Amino acid sequence: MHLPQQAALNDEVRMEVHDHWRDRKRYTVFDSDHGDGSRFAALVAAWRADPRRPARLHVVALTDGLQPGFHRIPQDDKNVTLDLLAAPLETALAELNAHPDWIHLRGAQGTAFVRPLARLTALGARLASPGLDDEQRAALGAQGFVFDGDEATFSTRKPRLPATPEPDRRALVLGAGLAGCAAAARLCARGWQVTLVERHPQVAMEASGNLAGIFMPLLSRDDNVPTRLTRAAYLYALRLWEQLGGVGRAFDGDGCGVLQLARDAGHAAVSRAIAADGKLPSGFARWLDPLEAEALLGLPAPDGGWLFPQGGWARPGSVCEALLASCGERLRRRFGAGEVSLAREGDEWQARGGDGSVIGQAPTVVLASGAGAREMAQTRELPLQALRGQVTHLAPQHAPQLPLVLCREAYLTPSAHGVTSAGATYDLDADPQLRAASQAENVARLRGLVSDPHAAEGAPLAGRVGFRCVAPDRLPLVGRLPDFAALGTTERLRDVPRHPGLYGLLGYASRGLIWAPLAAELLAAQLEGEPLPLEMALVDALDPARFVLRARRNSRVVPDAAPDVGNLGP
Repeated sequence: MHLPQQAALNDEVRMEVHDHWRDRKRYTVFDSDHGDGSRFAALVAAWRADPRRPARLHVVALTDGLQPGFHRIPQDDKNVTLDLLAAPLETALAELNAHPDWIHLRGAQGTAFVRPLARLTALGARLASPGLDDEQRAALGAQGFVFDGDEATFSTRKPRLPATPEPDRRALVLGAGLAGCAAAARLCARGWQVTLVERHPQVAMEASGNLAGIFMPLLSRDDNVPTRLTRAAYLYALRLWEQLGGVGRAFDGDGCGVLQLARDAGHAAVSRAIAADGKLPSGFARWLDPLEAEALLGLPAPDGGWLFPQGGWARPGSVCEALLASCGERLRRRFGAGEVSLAREGDEWQARGGDGSVIGQAPTVVLASGAGAREMAQTRELPLQALRGQVTHLAPQHAPQLPLVLCREAYLTPSAHGVTSAGATYDLDADPQLRAASQAENVARLRGLVSDPHAAEGAPLAGRVGFRCVAPDRLPLVGRLPDFAALGTTERLRDVPRHPGLYGLLGYASRGLIWAPLAAELLAAQLEGEPLPLEMALVDALDPARFVLRARRNSRVVPDAAPDVGNLGP
């Protein structure tokens, strides 16, 4: 858009909102057509120019230029959020958790959107919608929109859910791995005072302590819940990391790409069918036939594979430090705390050391301690499992030198700082020591991956053991934690009793590197009563209380075997 046109648009937007948003703590705009982003730019310009602007501005807009789902786009100003929704209007409204104060509605078809729009709209909200037909105006009027020309004001006597109260912005975060550090960063970005409690003397000493973690999306035939979640999280992580300074600059890693080899001919056939749909942008995922894959890799790739050009590896501990560096003075570290317990005192929680001393106190606690949550009184009944994972570290002479990350049932990284990482095992025991049998398993998989029966021959036993925190459905737990002592007979998530002020970020399995940022953003938005950065189907799928309802249902019905959903991840 040319400068005179943008200036005119800035003036138009300023006239629209400037009297309506003044002196509010937050203001949410819903726009049914993001277009080229010029209207969003004008809105932010008007917001910055108004000395009586709302403290926080949230914009939710529909777009057809991105992959399906919700996309939270980090902004330079921490008080502005932008969510782009790649979905039809009716679908987006059905999955949205936001309460717009101003609505720009353009090009709407039919009247199916009216009820879901009214369900979300805040009392007193304004609607600007030129071009509505008589049927649409009548349907909107029946739901409480009172028109004056092309604009309307929303009013209804129907019961509304109470607004989230202004939070007391003090929190304890337990655990300084990827989950806890991301939580601290997203809360501090909203002005919270955060005390980060860690039993070890430094960050990332447990499951987040590997030298290299892999970041890549997940594909499936049916675009199921794990695929949609991982896509949203992966794209958000890439955007957030770029805002921090970028992979390889803000923290140790390399966006060198990931090549995921097909497991066999059947797997390759499914992959080719997905690629043939033409829905995946080449910058996100590209199917390579065997000759293309072999030319890129310099090794055999008999069935081809998926190239994820934006994927790569990162050292989780350095990601943790970069996240904490963004917190500034709002963060207090309480490291080397040893074993910690939680106790409720009045309206606040206390984190107590083994000797009973108070390490920190706040009305809100975020439990992000991974497998350690299984030992906490408030969470020991959650069905979490600790899966042992041994990674093998190889010197350059014992591993092929790769231009990118290679994976299938296992993974192999390029050499970094003189070490190539290969792994990792999935074991049910609790042995914290390196063992030769696990190394032999990693080496065997490595040899199959690179089609070389002598790869890593003679390599000494070296590596690291960590314990992944895994839920039965392999999805993370994000949100308020259920109070098992107060459970009744409820059949709905919203009615499950919860611990006051106690939240969880748990069960990240092997995807903590990319799940952690979006999960933390989701939790911070819930605490603040902001628009949520994920569709509600995914938010509900991550709710820690889902296991309460499943346990009750399973006690009455024996479930059928789970269907093969066709995930293509390693």
